[in-house]
Amino acid sequence: MVAAAILPELATQLVVPVAAAVGIAFAVLQWVLVSKVKVAPEPRAEGGSASAAGGKDGATEYLIEEEEGLNDHNVVLKCAEIQTAISEGATSFLFTEYKYAGGFMTIFAVLIFVFLGSIEGFSTKSQPCHYSVGKTCKPALANAAFSTIAFVLGAVTSLVSGFLGMKIATYANARTTLEARKGVGKAFITAFRSGAVMGFLLAASGLFVLYVAINLFGLYYGDDWEGLFEAITGYGLGGSSMALFGRVGGGIYTKAADVGADLVGKVERNIPEDDPRNPAVIADNVGDNVGDIAGMGSDLFGSYAESSCAALVVASISSFGINHEFTPMMYPLLISSVGIIACLITTLFATDFFEVKEVDQIEPALKRQLIISTAVMTIGIALVSWLGLPYTFTIFNFGAQKTVHSWQLFLCVAVGLWAGLVIGFITEYYTSNAYSPVQDVADSCRTGAATNVIFGLALGYKSVIIPIFAIAFSIFLSFSLAAMYGVAVAALGMLSTIATGLAIDAYGPISDNAGGIAEMAGMSHRIRERTDALDAAGNTTAAIGKGFAIGSAALVSLALFGAFVSRAGITTVDVLTPNVFIGLLVGAMLPYWFSAMTMKSVGSAALKMVEEVRRQFNTIPGLMEGTAKPDYATCVKISTDASIKEMIPPGALVMLTPLIVGTLFGVETLSGVLAGALVSGVQIAISASNTGGAWDNAKKYIEAGASEHAKSLGPKGSDCHKAAVIGDTIGDPLKDTSGPSLNILIKLMAVESLVFAPFFATYGGILFKIL
Repeated sequence: MVAAAILPELATQLVVPVAAAVGIAFAVLQWVLVSKVKVAPEPRAEGGSASAAGGKDGATEYLIEEEEGLNDHNVVLKCAEIQTAISEGATSFLFTEYKYAGGFMTIFAVLIFVFLGSIEGFSTKSQPCHYSVGKTCKPALANAAFSTIAFVLGAVTSLVSGFLGMKIATYANARTTLEARKGVGKAFITAFRSGAVMGFLLAASGLFVLYVAINLFGLYYGDDWEGLFEAITGYGLGGSSMALFGRVGGGIYTKAADVGADLVGKVERNIPEDDPRNPAVIADNVGDNVGDIAGMGSDLFGSYAESSCAALVVASISSFGINHEFTPMMYPLLISSVGIIACLITTLFATDFFEVKEVDQIEPALKRQLIISTAVMTIGIALVSWLGLPYTFTIFNFGAQKTVHSWQLFLCVAVGLWAGLVIGFITEYYTSNAYSPVQDVADSCRTGAATNVIFGLALGYKSVIIPIFAIAFSIFLSFSLAAMYGVAVAALGMLSTIATGLAIDAYGPISDNAGGIAEMAGMSHRIRERTDALDAAGNTTAAIGKGFAIGSAALVSLALFGAFVSRAGITTVDVLTPNVFIGLLVGAMLPYWFSAMTMKSVGSAALKMVEEVRRQFNTIPGLMEGTAKPDYATCVKISTDASIKEMIPPGALVMLTPLIVGTLFGVETLSGVLAGALVSGVQIAISASNTGGAWDNAKKYIEAGASEHAKSLGPKGSDCHKAAVIGDTIGDPLKDTSGPSLNILIKLMAVESLVFAPFFATYGGILFKIL
């Protein structure tokens, strides 16, 4: 008789929703605190002026500007006006994007139902279980229906996550700008709290929806846990398919505007970044929200959903599922629940325990978040493993049952968690301008753009080495200890601090927007210096966030791959067989094809943007002098139209490949495609993200001129700076479009293959059968 878990079923049923509720309540609290910063002029006391010399008027203390002679009333109104324009642009784009995504969701939901329902000829009779020999499970038609419902649930949650993130970011950007007048500390807390709203909302809502779906589906499935958790995998598929459109569409939008604004504004016209005279400046700021916020939110939600689904599928055919042990079965959800509490404690360190007072304290404060959350979460994992698991149990391992101890599963989750931290810090080393790699890239600008590009590419390739070793070590250890379930929970470990990861990730675009608003509102150089310092730290944390996303995607897709191979009835994946080897070659090629499509899309859209910006500078009298207003709306429309049109082919490539390969060539060739895409996609994603991040921060290093070395390369507008801007412009689509989208490619193809595995196992390989 195997010992049961200490935590009873009733306690588990309470812990998960309570943790989700705490996460949502904490997000609401942070939002309330951010909303106390008013984006409207305060009523003035008679005879007083906030900008008068000395500025001691108590009634307008809130609006005191450090610099004299600036009309606060006008500055606040201008900030509010710009914030509204950015928010409206972002909302309009997302609604347009979601219309197309909704159409795709409907078509794909029908495909899931038809493909999976057809396995038993749409029969409503019970069928023999796939894993539990001699038992009967629910009909294939029921699995088809519930997989479809789970898919829609995941898709809707993903879209809502992205949309809410964007609304929060556009709500906070001007508030961060206005707080920057009081000091860098106030602005940091506003931006960080806003990021935390998104992080906790997404982590808690993703957990809660999954928990509710499992319980509701359980009312029908009863003891058929094998069928229940197979149907739940649709949740991960829905989340990631919407994330693909969010990442690709948002990435094309933001980079088309960014490249157009930089090439004409900074290189040709020699005007500052975010200058209000630049026609593409609003589109550029909108892009930060739809790409870096909405796209990233959907992406990390997809990773979380898939890693949970992969773990649950393997657990359902292990001793947890066979013996119907509810608490150990919910181990993945318990990890996420404890993660929310661990992240809540961590957030307090940034907002309440340690106050940021100086510019050089910003980056250490954000890095401290990663370290504290990892340390606190390690204790949390130990607690969950002790209370939520029996001491000994068995895990499904490709047809056999492997005996595992609870401490081994703790090590699997912990190795994923700490590997994430290693990847985060290595990413920071290669992308932060505080270290030699980025400084070397900046120095290479002395001899022009060509050497800058060569150094940047070399940096990206080199930055792949240690993260790959970290991922490889995690896979080896977790698979040795607990087979594919170990790999799945290692991925979940890496994502267990998702609330903190998202908070520091979302902080970056909010700070970037805050700097843009300060420039457009005509605020002083001192204010812009503060927002630039916030933004530079945000750039590095965004790169760290992408590192986490890519690392977790590798582990998630391997776990999903293992579940797919088991479900499809493949005993071994032999690379020496031609069916598998051709799949490997094609799979390894797919990330290149996908990257080519997304890069070309950004290039085409940027071309139109550059032409439009040039046209406005050449034809609108008084635009360069600042006496005439540019036509922002046309640039916003160019980015919107281009991204909607261009996101469809890359999306179709990813979504249709598993269906076509599985149906025509069978499960063995598809297993080769998945392995090839995973191995090649991870490398390209890491190098692309880090190359782009390094070029961006090399440009900022020259612009800031904070050291003697940096001063020797500047100032803004010098040949050296122009070379850095060209590098940054090339890197934009690498770090914000192609790189981040690739981790969705490898996850999405794996989860889609798992969902359709029963169909492929029954009808797949039509071509080989004919031949």
